[in-house]
Amino acid sequence: MFIGLLSHGTLERYYRAVHSGIGGITGIVLLFPFYGGIMGIMTGENADGISISTQVTEFFVNSASADSFPIFAFLSAGLVNVFVPSGGGQFAVQGPVMIPAGIELGVSPAITAMAIAWGDAWTNMIQPFWALPLLGIAGLDARAIMGYCLIVLAVSGAIIMSVFWLLV
Repeated sequence: MFIGLLSHGTLERYYRAVHSGIGGITGIVLLFPFYGGIMGIMTGENADGISISTQVTEFFVNSASADSFPIFAFLSAGLVNVFVPSGGGQFAVQGPVMIPAGIELGVSPAITAMAIAWGDAWTNMIQPFWALPLLGIAGLDARAIMGYCLIVLAVSGAIIMSVFWLLV
């Protein structure tokens, strides 16, 4: 990204060059390097070995019981995914904290892993990277489908949490 920016001289010329190449998804594509930086901020540890992601996860863990833990794991994964859209790599951030906490509460590691995976996938509805190729082909930007994505987010979140509550 920085080599491209330097070769174009100004941010505006770089943006126009990228936009001419990929159209309506330019803004989203240019965000990927920044998401990498946010991931570093979220997972970077201080001198005591504590990161922002760990603190978010521990808040949910400390508020949970064996019955509610999968829902809290799901919600914490969704929250972390909003700031670090990882496409599934989020388990490396939350797994080391959530699996031992789930075991301590008597929750199967498989259920904890699935709750994290579903939470990660759930909030991808508001960051529709899955739709980038289709948006580019259709010449649309993400705003064109955002209303639909928010409805799917709300409905699927209620269904997923209900299933976790009933099955655990």
